[in-house]
Amino acid sequence: MTAPFCVVTPSFAQGRFIERTIRSVLDQGIAGLDYVVADGGSTDETVEILRRYQDRLRFVSEPDHGQAHAVNKGLAMTTAPVIGWLNSDDIYYPGALVAVLEFFEQHPEVDVVYGLAHHIDERDGVIEDYYTEPWNFERLQDVCFLCQPAVFFRRRVVERLGPLDAGLRYCMDYEYWIRLAQGGAVFALLPRVLAGSRLYAETKTLGARVKVHAEINTMLRDDQPRFTYAVAWETLVAALRWNHWPGRPLLALTYGWWRSAVAASLAARRRPAA
Repeated sequence: MTAPFCVVTPSFAQGRFIERTIRSVLDQGIAGLDYVVADGGSTDETVEILRRYQDRLRFVSEPDHGQAHAVNKGLAMTTAPVIGWLNSDDIYYPGALVAVLEFFEQHPEVDVVYGLAHHIDERDGVIEDYYTEPWNFERLQDVCFLCQPAVFFRRRVVERLGPLDAGLRYCMDYEYWIRLAQGGAVFALLPRVLAGSRLYAETKTLGARVKVHAEINTMLRDDQPRFTYAVAWETLVAALRWNHWPGRPLLALTYGWWRSAVAASLAARRRPAA
């Protein structure tokens, strides 16, 4: 019998938080919930904690190729029609999964539902609200207003548009939301606080801000030809305004951007409709 809901947790060396993550999932009260933890071979207390709950969840602990690869591994292990992705240092709030299931049942046309969320500290205290907006794809391309642990999606979009891009390390969630939206997935906001996204010094968001933004810029450049055209044009205009001439290195750089944008546009036109 297929479970109605599955949650996938990618994990690596988060022993100090993972039990809180596990409890926040298992205490949701969803009958038949399929919970999978894909651990990357942690050597801290993570595996010992997972074994304590192995009668209520499934887990693997083995080397992987990063967070996105771990999520994809978990997705392949499940068959439930509704999917949640919760990192091993984040939490769901009570009643979150029931509210999501009810929303999907009431709105069969919706492929992705996202809720409100908090940034939380190491002790689960609320730092601030995560900035969230009603759905607008144009705005999403300017700012990621979807908080990853508060996003849930139907398996049908994975089957149609594929899993996460395992080549990304920092913005795999942002790229995925954009790809799903480009593929025609229907998004909707559930105006309820569903999850806590943890912020502390070692997180990717705080600990590697420059790398995060660099990967986002590269992703947008590669996936959004219009963005590439705009950036290339504004770069040349600024160079002309301030230096009166872009110079050969800048011309070569922007020419490369334009070529990649043209190639992406042509590839998109050749791609068969979903």
